Amino acid sequence: MLGNHQLKFKIAPIAAACGLAMLSAPTLSAEVQGRITDVNNKVYFEGALVELKELQRKQVSQRDGSFRFNNVADGDYTLVITYLGTEPQEYSVSVKNDQFTSRTFTIGSREEAMEEVLVLGMAASQANALNRQKNASNLKTIVSADSVGQFPDQNVAEALQRLPGMFVQRDQGEGRFVGIRGIDPNLNNLTINGANIPSPEAGVRSVAMDVIPSELIEGLEVSKTVTPDMDADAIGGSIDVKSLSGFDREGQSFSATVQTSYNEQTEQSSPKLSGSFTDIIDLGDSQLGVAAAASWFKRDFGSHNMETDGGWADTEFGENEDEAFGAAEIEQRSYRVTRERAGLALNLDLHTSATDKYYLRTLFSRFSDDEFRLRNEYKFEDGTLVNADATSASVTAATMDRDVKDRLEEQEINSVVFGGENQLDNWLVEYNLGYSLSTEKEPGRIDTSFEGEDIDMTYQAGQVPVLTQSANGHDLSNFVLDGFETTDGESEDKEFSVKVDLSRDFIFNNYNGEFKFGGKLRQRSKFYDVAVNIYEEDLPEVSAEQFAAVAPTWSLGNFGPGLSREAIRQFYNSNINTTHLTAEDSLIESKGQSYASDEDIFASYAMVTMDIDQWQVVAGLRYESTEFSTQGNKVGADYTDSDSDGDVEDIVALPWVVDKEYSHLLPSLNIRYDVSDKLVTRFAYTKTIARPSFSDSAAFQIIENDDGELIAEVGNPNLDPFESTNIDFSVEYYPGHIGVLSAGYFIKDIDNFILAAEVEDNGQWDQFEEVTQPVNGGSASISGVELAWAKEFDLGLLVAANATFTDADEQIPSQSDTVANFTLGYENNTISTRLTLSHKSEAFVEEDNDANVYEDTHQQLDFNFKVYLSESSLVYFNAINITDEPYYFYHGASQYNYQYETYGSTFELGFTYNSF
Repeated sequence: MLGNHQLKFKIAPIAAACGLAMLSAPTLSAEVQGRITDVNNKVYFEGALVELKELQRKQVSQRDGSFRFNNVADGDYTLVITYLGTEPQEYSVSVKNDQFTSRTFTIGSREEAMEEVLVLGMAASQANALNRQKNASNLKTIVSADSVGQFPDQNVAEALQRLPGMFVQRDQGEGRFVGIRGIDPNLNNLTINGANIPSPEAGVRSVAMDVIPSELIEGLEVSKTVTPDMDADAIGGSIDVKSLSGFDREGQSFSATVQTSYNEQTEQSSPKLSGSFTDIIDLGDSQLGVAAAASWFKRDFGSHNMETDGGWADTEFGENEDEAFGAAEIEQRSYRVTRERAGLALNLDLHTSATDKYYLRTLFSRFSDDEFRLRNEYKFEDGTLVNADATSASVTAATMDRDVKDRLEEQEINSVVFGGENQLDNWLVEYNLGYSLSTEKEPGRIDTSFEGEDIDMTYQAGQVPVLTQSANGHDLSNFVLDGFETTDGESEDKEFSVKVDLSRDFIFNNYNGEFKFGGKLRQRSKFYDVAVNIYEEDLPEVSAEQFAAVAPTWSLGNFGPGLSREAIRQFYNSNINTTHLTAEDSLIESKGQSYASDEDIFASYAMVTMDIDQWQVVAGLRYESTEFSTQGNKVGADYTDSDSDGDVEDIVALPWVVDKEYSHLLPSLNIRYDVSDKLVTRFAYTKTIARPSFSDSAAFQIIENDDGELIAEVGNPNLDPFESTNIDFSVEYYPGHIGVLSAGYFIKDIDNFILAAEVEDNGQWDQFEEVTQPVNGGSASISGVELAWAKEFDLGLLVAANATFTDADEQIPSQSDTVANFTLGYENNTISTRLTLSHKSEAFVEEDNDANVYEDTHQQLDFNFKVYLSESSLVYFNAINITDEPYYFYHGASQYNYQYETYGSTFELGFTYNSF
């Protein structure tokens, strides 16, 4: 708990700054407010710049098109509305007798056909995003819901990869985790409707964004620089997912989509349904906005995979003529996967007056991943010799395993946010309460292994190793049951937050400003509980032939016969009660992996925004204190017993509890200078942090006795968080109509970098052969250039391109030197089409067997085509991964396989109806 002296320390500077702002604030009470819509009153425009010309006061319209100027003196004024895609509009407004003025303002005209330019297609979505980006106080990149629908993206993660500096980490061919500017996804912050979202997966902080259906969102905002009122845990950046609101559309609206997709590799079809509904209900003096959305998608697909475990070389790759090369293990894998994604959102907005607004945002997302994997493991003795150029080998008496993984993972994310805003005299008070719960369950997983011996084989190295085995390698009667392993795992991550912000306008030396301060409390709890049962002794004497199935379709070579999922599970259920449990190994795996961690974060901040001619300055401080506690087990062989023989009585499991506190004072400065209406420059100096992942900081210790050699894997609850000093400079040129040309430069100096290290020589592990533990490993620096261009031409041609080039002084996991996207499109009132290319250069992953592992360059080509049947309906066709780009990792040099996986192309055909 926070002591009174700590609270006084935090509140005192805020209270002093608040008093200064109150002394300088005007006492006027009149307001000018309104909403911006099109000539047909169908669409509200977010991101428009609204200016009271005589007072040089500016506002940016909200998502419902609303804006408000407080404390306006009596008089006649000119209100100017600027929005990319149309000419600036001027309106005369009058304030009399301190009474507020409220009205609806339209932009565009029927002659300009704004209802077509700004309502339909990619041009509309691009205009919305660019206006919000142009008029933001900090460096942002934005994608609207319409933009998400313009690309053949299967989830929110893939929608984000189209933005400058963004990349995705893929799983089974789908975008899953999102990184920013080459920074690992664990170092980003994710919020949904302003509430922090915990991760359903054990051990990590990053949220796999493929669990969020894209149909449930209104827009995505990526902040690459932070302001003091934002969470500080955003070294890469902060991503905010905004769900649909009833006030996003005028009146009642409805949309529905029906889709089917086909994967050519598995020859499977998959259905998808989604829909949304909004309405504004008149309650007399109040209005209630209602928005609901639902989505369901069931996808059947698979992948073909080859992996190499243990590395290819004893020393370096191919530099010495007499060098001995060899792969310790080569795996053939065949996956069949069924992923089901369902989501619901219900949002309520109550506007009791122009100055009193309340909202309730809810989001439910359920994601299941049903995976059946067949694997052939070819295991070679150490020192397998290969010829000098490391291209081929002939091996005798190799062992081979055939094993099966049968598992179901179920993830859920539940988020509820209640909040509001009230104008109390000259103060605007904003507040919200958030609760999020993320869970992952893995019930009844079964891993089954069959072992074969005396298999003669040859292999040839390459991206896809070529394997040739003797006939008994594909004879299932040659493989006997070698073991069962069952897993029942559950992970839960929940967070409660409360946030209050107070802001007030003031005038200083005839310049307009805003003072803002507030606080936030976040309480987070995460646990992972797993029960592992290993059966390797006194097994039933059966061969794999009893479970024979049709050979899987596999494009990377000769896989051999398959094994039946249903037959293996039925055999397990019938025989497990008579099979001997390997108790010591089961205890180590269960107790060693389970942990629980709690984290309380208290934050307070104060900031000032000043508009000085063409300058806007946002400056302030944020203070965050963290109380962290974790509890787990020290489990494994009792190495203090010199007579230990590895029996079950020698296995110990001792509780381990650690508490840690730390705090940060974080300055932030964002400066914007408008050279002209079309040219915007920005500079930012910020400090951000990233707390250690839960798996790295968990209190766990696993000790194994490997033939008399002690080996340990240990967590590190005393890890310090990453700390980053960030400098950003950017120039944005908006040449008129709908388009942007921008360039930016950034530097990130990161301290307390966390790396896995071997620490057996640090004086604490004298009896151990090897001890692996995450440690704070010094510092790293990343710098880069970010370029973007987007343009809509008069003839309907659409072009968008962006590229981010980064350079790091150390090898940083997941960091790619180049990330780029290119889109070429065309649209008119009848059709809309675009071809997109995403590029991600190679990235360092880890070190294995004294050589680096890299993820190879990945380039994916996608295609989208739409035909508008009417103003309210369309048919679309998507082609995803047209060239069947593989997912490839290599070990040391590009010709040495570490992982090669293919997914095939996917084709989608759908119909959408919109009533708005």
